[in-house]
Amino acid sequence: MKLLRYGPAGQEKPGLLDDQGQVRDLSGIVPDIAGDTLTTEGIAKLRGLDINTLPVVPGTPQDSLRLGACVGNIGKFICIGLNYADHAAESGLDVPPEPVIFNKWTSAVVGPNDDVLIPRGSIKTDWEVELGVVIGTGGSYIEEADAMSHVAGFCVVNDVSEREYQIERAGTWDKGKGCDTFGPTGPWLVTPDEVGDFNNLPMWLEVDGKRYQNGSTATMVYKVPFLVAYCSRFMSLQPGDVISTGTPPGVGMGQKPPTYLKGGEVMRLGIDGLGEQKQKVGNA
Repeated sequence: MKLLRYGPAGQEKPGLLDDQGQVRDLSGIVPDIAGDTLTTEGIAKLRGLDINTLPVVPGTPQDSLRLGACVGNIGKFICIGLNYADHAAESGLDVPPEPVIFNKWTSAVVGPNDDVLIPRGSIKTDWEVELGVVIGTGGSYIEEADAMSHVAGFCVVNDVSEREYQIERAGTWDKGKGCDTFGPTGPWLVTPDEVGDFNNLPMWLEVDGKRYQNGSTATMVYKVPFLVAYCSRFMSLQPGDVISTGTPPGVGMGQKPPTYLKGGEVMRLGIDGLGEQKQKVGNA
C-alpha cells in the first residue's frame, strides 16, 4: 500500500493511492496516518479494505491536490549521519564506529512539494536525499532480527541542512538540521511488501535540472534493521517515529567548489518505488 495525507497544510486527511494513481479517502476509516494506524494491527485493518469502495478524492496528487507529509503527528524525527561510505569520504570524515544520531525538530516537517525556506542569515543551505523509515509497532531494546516487524513502511526525506549552523557554530548538529521547512517527507508511506529490496534502492537529487546526487541504499554502512535496533537502545521507538537513514554523495558541501542554495532554485529528488518530491527554494 501507498498511504498518504492530503489537503491544506494543517488540515490534512488520511488517504491511499490506488493502482490508477487516484487518491482514495480514508477519513471514514482512520483519523490519520499516524499513531495506532501504523501498528501491525492498524496496517492489517487497512489491508482488509476493498479499495474500490473508498471515495475518490478529486485532483491529481502533487499537482492540483496538495499532499502533506505522509506521516502525521511525528513524535521523533531521528536522523543518522555519515551512513554512506562515499558521502563520508566527500565530507572528509571517517565512517563512524557507531551510527551518528541527531534530530530534526518536528516543526521542520512539511509536505513533499511544499516550499523550502532558507533561514535568515544562512550562507550554506544544502540538500540530502534520504530513505525514511517509519516505525509502526513501537518498542525498546529491539533485536535486529526482529526489527522489520516494527517498520510500517518507507518514504522519501529531503534532509535539508544548514552547514554553517551544523558544523561551524558551537553546539550539536541539530542546530543546522531542524530549521522550519527542512524536513520534506513523502509523498507516500510505502509498506515493506511493496518496496521489495530496501537495501538496493536507487536514489537521486537534482537542483534546477542538474543531477547532483545519484546513489543507492546499497552503499549504506549501517542497514535498516541494525539502525532500528540501535536507536531503540537509546530511546523507545513509537508508532509514527521517523528514522532518516543518511545520504549518498553529491551534497552541495562536497562540490568543488562547494555549492549552496541561494533562493529561487527548484529541487527534485526521489527514490525508486517511493515517489518523488519537488520543492521551490525561497527565503524566510
